[in-house]
Amino acid sequence: MTAPRTVDADFLALPRQSLADAALTAALHAGASYADLRIHAITTETVQLRDGALENAVVDDEIGLAVRVIVDGTWGFASHAELSPDAAVETARRAVRVATTLAALNAERIELAPEPVYRDMTWVSDYRIDPFAVPVAEKIAVLEDYSGRLLASDGVDHVSAWLHAAKEQTFYADTFGSSITQQRVRVLPNLDAVTVDAAAGTFETMRTLAPPTGRGWEAVAGDQVWNWSGELAALPALLAEKVKAPSVVAGPTDLVIDPSNLWLTIHESIGHATEYDRAIGYEAAYAGTSFATPDKLGRMAYGSAVMNVTADRTVEHGLATIGFDDEGVRAQSWDLVRDGLFVGYQLDRVFAPRLGVARSNGCSYADSAHHVPIQRMANVSLQPSPDDVSTEDLIARVSDGIYIVGDKSWSIDMQRYNFQFTGQRFFRIRDGRLDGQVRDVAYQATTTDFWGAMEAVGGQSTWRLGGAFNCGKAQPGQVAAVSHGCPSALFRGIAVLNTREEGGR
Repeated sequence: MTAPRTVDADFLALPRQSLADAALTAALHAGASYADLRIHAITTETVQLRDGALENAVVDDEIGLAVRVIVDGTWGFASHAELSPDAAVETARRAVRVATTLAALNAERIELAPEPVYRDMTWVSDYRIDPFAVPVAEKIAVLEDYSGRLLASDGVDHVSAWLHAAKEQTFYADTFGSSITQQRVRVLPNLDAVTVDAAAGTFETMRTLAPPTGRGWEAVAGDQVWNWSGELAALPALLAEKVKAPSVVAGPTDLVIDPSNLWLTIHESIGHATEYDRAIGYEAAYAGTSFATPDKLGRMAYGSAVMNVTADRTVEHGLATIGFDDEGVRAQSWDLVRDGLFVGYQLDRVFAPRLGVARSNGCSYADSAHHVPIQRMANVSLQPSPDDVSTEDLIARVSDGIYIVGDKSWSIDMQRYNFQFTGQRFFRIRDGRLDGQVRDVAYQATTTDFWGAMEAVGGQSTWRLGGAFNCGKAQPGQVAAVSHGCPSALFRGIAVLNTREEGGR
């Protein structure tokens, strides 16, 4: 029987409650009507190998405390690297001074959506082996082994291998009475194989498909979570076939898209588009606003009737999965698109009242004690068919098309509407069967046309979580990790481009 996961003893040993008492009391005495304190510790590790040789192994640690206040309807924020009662008091007073200074510029009073009080709560993410308890020599050895398997194959000239890991620990307390301690772990392992044609001066690459995940070392070493042995054995032959594959013929094409590719399209065209702060123009400078404006809520057909999309802060092993957000709101799951209709946004405690919604759905997050919590993305996922539809079943419905696997480059406009995506592997579909690879494929559409062309989705057996470690937002910039689940899906008549021709080659 596995022992219950616990928050690390060194974080629990911090004077969390005394810091909260000092900061919150000082904020109220200085004139705040509301205050919260957040202690945020994050440890990140990067291990990189090139052709089996170590290039980089770095561990970074950051810790600090932050205080947010509301004074006469205006936010104030301040942070400090020192975890002492004196520093907490000084930081709280500084936050009040910030709010007082900014009051003249505030055009709309801050109103927080109500939330139950959660006292002395603890939440730890679902992982088996803490990656930071594994010696770095063992991590290097595993990446060396994986690199060696690829380099031993004919046609693989270079291999890049890397591991990113993070452990995030937070303590939150507010003047309503909530106090919450949390710890979560995530890992991102990847290998990239390269073949070089020296005579032609060209090269081609293919990357493993293992997604970043809210798991521990068990997702990196061995085959229990991800079939590393199978993928590393198959990848060289797939790369060799890709090099010799014919270039795609551009034009309207039926596509079956694997979850390893479709997750990124969901992230860019649904995840960001349904952030309420973007929809009202509050977030505009970094990566734009959104076409999915409030007047379209409950009215706009986002896609076909088989399109059902949820935002979920509770899904198992999700990168954005958490017990409570950075405003003390309990994690939830809710609909963004139902039967093709746009029905919901992602919200924090400030934006929920602006939309007229009674409660935040828990989308507040800051990546550091020294950054203000902002509205961030939940795990946004396309739901599978209730029927047992396999990827092979979807492929069988296509007489002439392409099956797309793995993500690569992408672009999307500043309103999350016009986009273009490529991938790692492209297989020609002829008469309902895969018929070798093609190259130089990109697909292009508008968001609503693309999702409106989705004819069918796979069943639960095809559903997978993909995701990103580094979703960027805000100025100063913040990064957040987020997962996106989806089944395989069939799209009709999507514009396919030949990237070689588009590049003038």
